[in-house]
Amino acid sequence: MDSVQVETAASLTLETLEIPQIVAPPTTLVPSKKPSFRIPKDSIRTSLRASTVDAILATGFGITTGGILLSNFLVELDASPVVFGLLSSIPMLVNLIQPLGAYLSERTTSRFRYALGIYGTARLLWLVLAIAIAIFSWGGISSQQLVVLTLLIILATHLLGGLGCASWMSWLAMIVPRRLRGRYFGIRNSAVSLTNLICMPLAGLAVSHWYGGTIQGYGVVLLVGVVFGIASIGCQYFKVDINPQLQNSLGSTSINNTTDELVALPATSTQPAISIWKNYNFLIFLIYISLWMFSVHLSAPFFNLYMLDTLGIDVSWVTLYGSLQAGANLLMMIWWGRLADRVGNLPILIFVGIMVGLTPILWLGVNADQLDIWLWLPLLHILAGVTWAAIDLCNNNLQLAIAPIKNQSIYFAIAAAVAGGSGALGTTIGSFIAQFAVWGGLLGLFAISGLLRLAALVPLFFVQEPGK
Repeated sequence: MDSVQVETAASLTLETLEIPQIVAPPTTLVPSKKPSFRIPKDSIRTSLRASTVDAILATGFGITTGGILLSNFLVELDASPVVFGLLSSIPMLVNLIQPLGAYLSERTTSRFRYALGIYGTARLLWLVLAIAIAIFSWGGISSQQLVVLTLLIILATHLLGGLGCASWMSWLAMIVPRRLRGRYFGIRNSAVSLTNLICMPLAGLAVSHWYGGTIQGYGVVLLVGVVFGIASIGCQYFKVDINPQLQNSLGSTSINNTTDELVALPATSTQPAISIWKNYNFLIFLIYISLWMFSVHLSAPFFNLYMLDTLGIDVSWVTLYGSLQAGANLLMMIWWGRLADRVGNLPILIFVGIMVGLTPILWLGVNADQLDIWLWLPLLHILAGVTWAAIDLCNNNLQLAIAPIKNQSIYFAIAAAVAGGSGALGTTIGSFIAQFAVWGGLLGLFAISGLLRLAALVPLFFVQEPGK
């Protein structure tokens, strides 16, 4: 999905909207009057296009610094299983640092400069690994030293990402008009999925067919990925910058969902800002997201293991199933976004969440016979692609809707920390359950995960989605 399509989708609604600009409120405000400063609609369109291109380029960077390419690189270096365990747990555990990142970002005066410092440093660190791979190819360092350096870079870059994520989400939440969120993020996520589908095989071919070997080939692909990553940060220059100090100075702010206008209330308003720990709607959402992430990650890392190890299915089939899932996700993302704009995110999360909860239970009857390989497993992966497109999109949009404007990044950081911690705990406990036959092994783990996913949906019935 290119920037022209994003512009077209945005223009359908933006022509009839008055888009607010985040500026300091006047010294004296009258409750019945609205701020007169607004971000021009052309600037919003430019920001949306820049954000989409940013996401596409960042996906190219992410393909080379994670996923199957990074795992294959570590396999070629004969890394131990402990290394792969750390590779899985580090991205979730570093979310615990997000509240500190939110605290620091709220004391800056520019979302763009903060993101430039954080993400620019994080992405340039991968150049160190590219240089180290070149030195390794010349015999300068050992494979064990290269593995250790890789883990250190992964830890450092994810820590920096944890410091910047909440601020980046708050920035994006202020730029994208509420009535466009489902549609816009649907298009944006589809563009990301399409980039993955195209670039992942190309990068894999480049690595496997590089004349100097796969390790050297990964170093070359990594270098290209870093260039993509730096270019994605450059795209953020074209997004409307937000000053966190001015954003928070609006005080208690409400959003008119008909016009998407920010209405800054006076300091003497009878509606004071609510403390995070007294915002019961947000606290209920935290309960939901923690239970959901725990129950999902209890089994999520083990479906591929079940196919490859227990069922003995060839890796080419497993790769094909992954492509089917990615394709279904791509095709359904825009449709879910449009539906979320019409009916809200909560009904979709509850309905689709039930399907996601039942999915692990459907794996209990899967075998390695021809019917399952040709029909049942492809259908399960297509179902996963369709349902997770809705879950990922609506969870993100619901979080954006619930978090108030003041100290918004802190809300995002707390939610991410809770989600990361509970997800890591789920993966750890799941790995222990899978080893004990008394629990039924992997099949028992799938059944437990499915039941817990259904139970995790209960708090959603008590969450109120603003404007719906």
